[in-house]
Amino acid sequence: MRLAPRSINRAGLLVGSNNITLARSRRLDHRQSDYAIRTRHLRTSHDRRTFLVAATTGLGALASVDADQPRAPGGERRSYGQRSRSERPQRELHESKTPGNGWSYTPLQDLYGTITPSALHFERHHAGVPHIESGAHTLLLHGAVDRPLVFTVADLQRLPSVSTVHFIECAGNSWNEHRGNPGPNPQRTHGLISCSEWTGVSLKLLLQEAGLEPEAKWVIAEGADACRLARSIPLDKAVDDVLVAYGQNGEALRPEQGHPVRLVVPGWEGNTWVKWLHRLQVSDHPSMHREESAYYTDLMPGGKARIFTFVMEAKSVITRPAGEQRLEGPGFHEITGIAWSGRGRITRVEVSTDGGRTWQDAALQDPILPKALTRFRFPWTWDGQVAILQSRCTDETGYVQPTRDRILAVRDIRGTDHYNGIKSWQVQADGSVISV
Repeated sequence: MRLAPRSINRAGLLVGSNNITLARSRRLDHRQSDYAIRTRHLRTSHDRRTFLVAATTGLGALASVDADQPRAPGGERRSYGQRSRSERPQRELHESKTPGNGWSYTPLQDLYGTITPSALHFERHHAGVPHIESGAHTLLLHGAVDRPLVFTVADLQRLPSVSTVHFIECAGNSWNEHRGNPGPNPQRTHGLISCSEWTGVSLKLLLQEAGLEPEAKWVIAEGADACRLARSIPLDKAVDDVLVAYGQNGEALRPEQGHPVRLVVPGWEGNTWVKWLHRLQVSDHPSMHREESAYYTDLMPGGKARIFTFVMEAKSVITRPAGEQRLEGPGFHEITGIAWSGRGRITRVEVSTDGGRTWQDAALQDPILPKALTRFRFPWTWDGQVAILQSRCTDETGYVQPTRDRILAVRDIRGTDHYNGIKSWQVQADGSVISV
């Protein structure tokens, strides 16, 4: 019998034109209770196979309950898709005392896979977000070249294109971890990182079109924002894998991500990925701009600082279970997170559930791409006792993610950039997870 639409009255009974009886409602309650008993059993099970078997035995009850669910009417159609109202991940905005200077964090704990939705991509601004019409924007390439060139966005889009997946990480990501003041959740500890598919033109191709003079050794990239942020890129990197990008995740760059044109400098600190790119100057020396002399350096013991430490070294973080989350009870739980390296591919991720005393290999999820986020997964049976979860990764050069103590042995604790130490989360006996 096909049931007519119905609702739930204040007594919790299903009512409608089909006159569902109290007895039928009680039978439905019985099925729901039976399923609840099964789910309580599997939550207290310590065996993953039991978890899976118990879940499948509840399918009959689930199917019966689903048959009694009302069918939701279709909503309005939109010309630009939006996420479900029940899904609410959002970036946390950091307010700055200086207008236009600030950042936002990607909610890593709420994401799946390795690609960051453009709307949740972290941001870092030094002078606000300019809104530039792509039709009016140009890119000047000049300096130590045979033929100075000016490209419109349309010119760039006519050239052979490249699409590639890479992470971008702010050099200051995890700076509070460096200073011993850990954030409460993955968003606040590691959220200045995102990973996207970028589309654009190889910088090498543009430089070949202009023709390099013998003295060419650096490319100085300048943005069209109010502070004219600029960074110097060594020529060998510029002709290796750098892109002049106009696309992100299948659509045009968003204004916060540099629309209409930005640099993509795979594996290097985010500050070199100059946004709103409007000028490239080829030179025989770096510009020594403020962003590469007074900032974005590594403070060393004794007060000296290293400059031009571009590469973001191997790093990982567990995103579930992690700070401000809660485990429902003892039994099977998957540990998952992300790992990355500016030197190439991740080849190994190890997980510890006892604070680093012992380590076991996690599974790496394909695709495992160079200079991109890699998702790792580890099956874990929690016994209900306090546990400290950690991850450490190794990249294809053999570099192993260090502990915080090893970093502080060679860096000043007042530093803010290029911190990549192992992160710890503590699972409490009540299932709550805190940052340690």
